[in-house]
Amino acid sequence: MEAEKVKLHDFIEIDYTGSLLDGTIFDTTEERVAKEHGFFTNKMKFGPATICVGEQQVLPGLDFSLVDKEIGHHFTVKLSPEEAFGKRDVKNIKIMPLSSFREHEIQPVPGLQIDVDGQRGTVSSVSGGRVIVNFNHPLSGKEVEYKVHIIKKITDHKEQIVSFLNSSMQIPEKQIKVEIAEGKAEVKIPLALPEQITAAIGKKLAELTGLEEIKFGKMEQVEKHK
Repeated sequence: MEAEKVKLHDFIEIDYTGSLLDGTIFDTTEERVAKEHGFFTNKMKFGPATICVGEQQVLPGLDFSLVDKEIGHHFTVKLSPEEAFGKRDVKNIKIMPLSSFREHEIQPVPGLQIDVDGQRGTVSSVSGGRVIVNFNHPLSGKEVEYKVHIIKKITDHKEQIVSFLNSSMQIPEKQIKVEIAEGKAEVKIPLALPEQITAAIGKKLAELTGLEEIKFGKMEQVEKHK
């Protein structure tokens, strides 16, 4: 019997480890690998990731590489900068006045990571009252490699909805409540979102899961803190 293959918009559970071509590991879902390579912390969450293929929940090249792979398959894929973290762009290197840092009581030094208007950057140099900040991703311009294990396909609608909202909206799984009956779902999250947005998310999730309708309801204050 031929093994089932991954299709676009399937929900699947995967383990992966990302590394530079010299073998330096920068990302993994596996706690064992993180401990072996010295970047394990209790603040990081480890364990298989559930994603919806084609929904940009992983790097573009990795996303594309999953299609037509067999469930249960282990494989390695090499990604170009364009397929991974993008090319290095000189437009993302900014010169900022040292005074703007001092106004916020920040002492800039090379290597310091800062957040400016929602953009994360790294201080490259400090000289003559000027601070050069690089807003490129630290791995921009680099080829990378991913080792992937496609563990299983996720068909449970409740699990699909929870994983999608966790990944796309960063809502903790325990704070997402889903009730499904007669092909329809009611979802409660601890966020007050405009009806236009919840309607669009509900429509998208209905298309991905095959449910007839998905609506968002209000979560009671007591439920938020459970």
